[in-house]
Amino acid sequence: MSQSLYEIGEIPPLGEVPRQMYASLIRQERYGRPEDAFKVEAIDVPEVGRGQVLVMVMAAGINYNNVWAARGTPVDVIGMRQKTGRPEDFHIGGSEGAGVVWAVGENVRNVAVGDHVVISPAQWDETAEDLRLSRDPMGSKTLGAYGYEVNYGTFAQFALVDDYQLHPKPANLTWEAAACYMLTASTAYRQLVGWEPNVVRPGDPVLIWGGSGGLGSMAIQITKLRGGIPIAVISDDSRAEYCRSLGAAGVINRTEFDHWGRLPDIDDQAASKAWVKSVQGFGRRIWEILGERKAPKIVLEHSGENTVPTSVYLCDTLGMVVLCGGTSGYNGDVDLRHLWMRQKRFQGSHGANLRECREVTNLVAAGLLDPCLSACEEFEAVGKVHQLMADNAHPGGNMAVLVNAPRAGLTSLADDLTAVA
Repeated sequence: MSQSLYEIGEIPPLGEVPRQMYASLIRQERYGRPEDAFKVEAIDVPEVGRGQVLVMVMAAGINYNNVWAARGTPVDVIGMRQKTGRPEDFHIGGSEGAGVVWAVGENVRNVAVGDHVVISPAQWDETAEDLRLSRDPMGSKTLGAYGYEVNYGTFAQFALVDDYQLHPKPANLTWEAAACYMLTASTAYRQLVGWEPNVVRPGDPVLIWGGSGGLGSMAIQITKLRGGIPIAVISDDSRAEYCRSLGAAGVINRTEFDHWGRLPDIDDQAASKAWVKSVQGFGRRIWEILGERKAPKIVLEHSGENTVPTSVYLCDTLGMVVLCGGTSGYNGDVDLRHLWMRQKRFQGSHGANLRECREVTNLVAAGLLDPCLSACEEFEAVGKVHQLMADNAHPGGNMAVLVNAPRAGLTSLADDLTAVA
């Protein structure tokens, strides 16, 4: 079974919505390894409601949230939605992508059929009381992660989105490059500039865990753009040069140290002393890179359990550890003495609001922020690339899959139609 409208000769005229589409689905009975959980199936195209837009997806980005969706843990996303009254017994992941506006619902005014767009990864209820009281949408009680908590993501020929999720596609980018940056770049951007007064300023050292990954590659560049000094942490020396090429002032290989995981009990003097000795050795590597005894003003966290104790210990007085995930586990041990006596900030950060997404897109469009597309696969490989991510065997930067784009390297719908003519 083919996955592309082009390949099966059924691409409709612009604005004409077909009855069915192909999608890479997760079903509850397939929960487990990502490479087994995803399967391409034909399903009905969702109806477009008020304020909604149907986007013909040209390419989709790959993110860790659908590793979780494929496993069915820590949340069964299908069961979670069914409890709220949603009837679908499947999950269509994909929290970001690039494509063409194909149909618009009632009251949609900011985009039109034919527009080339990128999709941002958060949804909320614009009528919610907290938003009407001027709360940041990322703090709304109605917030949901599109393509994870919310269904009909970008791993399908057509994605159903709210109109405010759409941003102009940078014209110079290929579909696959435009599809891969939004989630990681906007998340890193909010972490680094969204939490006044703890924002990156010129000369600020910033420690970035997972420096060669999607989030890390964006954080290195954003820190550099704002005059900060990015220091990347990696687990494989082969990725060091990649981080330096993005602007990292230096790189630390965490496998040279052994203090990872949860803190030893405070009453275990020997274990505590050994832990402090190792973490101080890690800190000295930061001094060597900087050429002076300075601590990170901001620590960009997402790995969680294995690294949070180190992050809080090393962060500068009045500095901030800002965390957006917990890929190594959710138990974040902290020696509270270091937190309160040095007046450090431990800040959670989740996604990005529309202004932050648009600012990131403007940086990309201006050529100041590289999407760092490192791999692009065919649509049938959705499960494969998520498995690579789960196994930490994926290349540095961001990944994408082609959906309706007939081949890589194309930038517009006109290019696509010419490519298959």
